[in-house]
Amino acid sequence: MTREPKHSPPADTAMARILVADDDLRLLESLASLLEQQGYMVTQALGGKEACDQLSTRTFDLAMLDLRMPGMDGFEVMSHAAKVQPKCCIIVVSGESSFNAVSRALRRGAQDYIRKPFDPDEMLATLEAVLGRQSLVRAHADVQQRLEKSEALHRYIVNSSPDIVFMLDGEGRFCFVNSKIESLLGYNCEELHGKHFRHILDEQDVARGTYALRDSSITAENPRTLEVRLKTRGSQKANRHFEITAFPIDHETWPLAADFNGRTPGRKARFYGTARDVTERKEAEAFINFQAYHDLLTRLPNRALFTDRLNLAITHARRSKQKLAVMFLDLDRFKVINDTLGHAMGDLLLQAVTQRLEHCIRKGDTLSRFGGDEFTLLLPAINHSDDARRIAKKLIDALKAPFQLGEHEVFVGVSIGIAIYPEAGMSLDQLIQNADIAMYHVKARGKDGYRFYSESMSIDTANRLSLERDLRQALENNELRVYYQPQVCANSGRIVGLEALVRWQHPERGLLYPRDFLPLAEETKLIVELSEQVLSQACRQVNEWILDGNKNLRLAVNLSPIQVEHPRFVEHLTRQLKTEGFPAKNLEIEITENVIMNDLEQISQKLRQLADLGVRIAIDDFGTGYSSLNYLHHLPIHTLKVDQSFVRAIRNGEDGACIVNAIVAMAHGLKLDIIAEGVETDAQLAYLRGLGCHQVQGFFYGPAQPADAISKLLDRQQIRAVV
Repeated sequence: MTREPKHSPPADTAMARILVADDDLRLLESLASLLEQQGYMVTQALGGKEACDQLSTRTFDLAMLDLRMPGMDGFEVMSHAAKVQPKCCIIVVSGESSFNAVSRALRRGAQDYIRKPFDPDEMLATLEAVLGRQSLVRAHADVQQRLEKSEALHRYIVNSSPDIVFMLDGEGRFCFVNSKIESLLGYNCEELHGKHFRHILDEQDVARGTYALRDSSITAENPRTLEVRLKTRGSQKANRHFEITAFPIDHETWPLAADFNGRTPGRKARFYGTARDVTERKEAEAFINFQAYHDLLTRLPNRALFTDRLNLAITHARRSKQKLAVMFLDLDRFKVINDTLGHAMGDLLLQAVTQRLEHCIRKGDTLSRFGGDEFTLLLPAINHSDDARRIAKKLIDALKAPFQLGEHEVFVGVSIGIAIYPEAGMSLDQLIQNADIAMYHVKARGKDGYRFYSESMSIDTANRLSLERDLRQALENNELRVYYQPQVCANSGRIVGLEALVRWQHPERGLLYPRDFLPLAEETKLIVELSEQVLSQACRQVNEWILDGNKNLRLAVNLSPIQVEHPRFVEHLTRQLKTEGFPAKNLEIEITENVIMNDLEQISQKLRQLADLGVRIAIDDFGTGYSSLNYLHHLPIHTLKVDQSFVRAIRNGEDGACIVNAIVAMAHGLKLDIIAEGVETDAQLAYLRGLGCHQVQGFFYGPAQPADAISKLLDRQQIRAVV
């Protein structure tokens, strides 16, 4: 019999699962009872075979085996246990006391040996010791496993990080860097160990990057954060932008930082941190900043950036008592090209114009797109206004050559207004506004040139604004009047045509002539509406005279370049004729040579369409423009109008007479009609008649007159015809 044990097992081993195997049933039950009283979970096995079966089907922390058991002894059970449950501890409880048996049992894996008959306290102490050692082994294995998992996890996190993770020693040399540096910058981790981190810094950031880590104020709570560019290795790609955050390492709290990873013996890691690739963010910021201050079509500075630079230039000029120039550039004929060929071609033209203009300016100058087809140019430091004059001439010359847009060859010019600091203004707004005013004076005088601002222009501008307002009201209030100048057969003296000329019955200024307001109408684009009103009035009036018996009476109208160059010019004109019920064969449109040559291809097509409808085409002011025989021969032109400057010069031996002779001879050769303008004397009329000039008009037959006066002339002509 066994006696009661003197103590209880430790709590961490009390719930151990124990297999007890013996061929002596009485001893087996006694041992099992003793263990159960101590709180152990006990399973009995009567003999070796049953013990092996239990080991195969259930899990045990410890097995207590007798060595001598019939059928299958304890050594065989130990061998089976080593196969199916190698972590199960073995204690031999046996009456076998030979050295060989004990030694053999221990070699087979038994943790201890208890001889029968055993002392209960001794047996329990041995049991507790074995289970305690097993618990420590398992705890150590568990800790080791958790450490291995933790290390693997941290290694995975570090190497899978989207950022570069690094450690540096006190001198800034790499102690550790994760594999992300390979995919981002192309460096091998091993090659960087022991190298200073400036090795991968962009040359422009070396000084700033190395200085940043010398700051003594860096702490864990106040890490160093900076943005630098890092070099890519063995790649044509540009260097990339990184946001670097570096923390100091406290060796008291992390002694492992010394001799990190065993790679750099004797050196301590002083900093650890991350480098995050922010290239895309920096590029996005740069693009947003570019959008804010540049025109995306031409890539030029926009109005905001131009005004910033002009402000700085004014400040510098004031301090250094220098001059500067502001130029306002407006493209001539751009709107016509844009409307005719479309916005895509217009954009291409603006880009091509920009390239030519940029080749004319100095490195420190600022060319900007102010909006639409308007540009501004800042010359920040000039010695004299002649410097600006030379640049203006270069800009004008640069745009004279034609532009090739796909299959189209187009011409543009530029009107330039120039304001000099400080004479033309002391502030940004004054300089830009006065350059704009000077540009408008260029437009009013025929475009494609330059002018410097003067104080007198401000007065003209005030009058211009007032006149523009009045002109808009005139169009609304039908204040425009049509006067008619007869075109007379040089031989018979009969009126064969009437040229419609506009007058403005101003409510305060009285009757205004075309020279007083047509340039303004052209500049403000009111000319189209004005011309349509004039043509409508003239068609209605002349149609009455045609229906009244003057069936061959011709109406001559002078059309503005803006009208003719409009892409829907033919459509608008034919619709207006249809609306007024005016016969197309009685209409003659007058255009200048310059309008034709600005875009020969497009204008030719439009003139042919009108000629097919019966409309006659006349070249106005012939001899003052291109005078190209080529276009005269190929276009559907019916009439040449000799400019009055040549007619006035008809005197014996003067050049004007020679020019008139040549023009009349040319017209006869091309079978074209001739109308001489500005005929004022008998001598001029006789000379022209002698040359064979078909028709004349001028003060010799009277000035342009209102409709009621013309009605009387036509009536008298009909009476003479009847008589």
